[in-house]
Amino acid sequence: MRLAFMGTPDFSVAILSALLDAGHDVVCVYAQPPRPAGRGHKEQLTPVHAFAAQHGIEVRIPKSLKSEAEQQAFRALDLDAAVVAAYGLILPQAILDAPRRGCLNVHASLLPRWRGAAPIQRAILAGDAETGVTIMQMDAGLDTGAMLLVESLPITADTNAASLHDALAVLGARLIVDALARHDALPRVKQPEDGVTYAHKLAKDEGRLDWNRPAVELERQVRGLTPWPGVWCQVGEERLKVLAAGLAEGAGAPGTVLDDSLLVACGSGALRLLRVQRAGKGPMEAADLLRGFAIPRGSILA
Repeated sequence: MRLAFMGTPDFSVAILSALLDAGHDVVCVYAQPPRPAGRGHKEQLTPVHAFAAQHGIEVRIPKSLKSEAEQQAFRALDLDAAVVAAYGLILPQAILDAPRRGCLNVHASLLPRWRGAAPIQRAILAGDAETGVTIMQMDAGLDTGAMLLVESLPITADTNAASLHDALAVLGARLIVDALARHDALPRVKQPEDGVTYAHKLAKDEGRLDWNRPAVELERQVRGLTPWPGVWCQVGEERLKVLAAGLAEGAGAPGTVLDDSLLVACGSGALRLLRVQRAGKGPMEAADLLRGFAIPRGSILA
């Protein structure tokens, strides 16, 4: 098919790559504009932009698709379909209607659960037992379109945002290729009215550990918000990033270190910090941290 692809982050790269491998003619890629990144805050191409440029595909980076000029430029591509995966812009009706087979979205949740911006992380934070990918025929609503294909993946105690992101990207890539191959024959299934939830965009302040909360929630916070926005607590005057943690038996005043191996009391239960990172240092196991940075039993973590 003659396609446009609309996506921005790493998640989208696997999907674009699969479309090219399947032999589709991706004539144009739409991505978010370059953004400041790194210590020097130099503008860098988004992952999809960089990948498309390497493959010689035209890249467009409009800040909005609302203007008649942008919509006319999109119509002029004469598309069979557009594939959208974590693009970051709302598509006006004129854009949705332009391709002959419309616009298909690769959404990383089991719709209608976790419509919105951060479905991967929100599923972990909420303690969901499973998530998945929905291929959706887009309409003007926020992730409200008819479902073409759905496949689930389990969320286990070992699942974190990074591993789930990668697994869902691979699944989404496979499903969108299948959906395009069978598009005209696939049933359009209306999303249920019940069970709608919204995966609001992640905020940096969500990473701070509140020891008054149950340990089970804090453990999910570590898995769901690593690597971004990152999870942390305060040790004296220093911020300590928590990269991995596990549930353990223990009780005490919330935030109290219960042993000499970074077991911390929570509102209920306790959390053992397993992998951490000090400011300006590399990631390390908790045992390695404690050899040169004492956090003795009875310490209070803010």
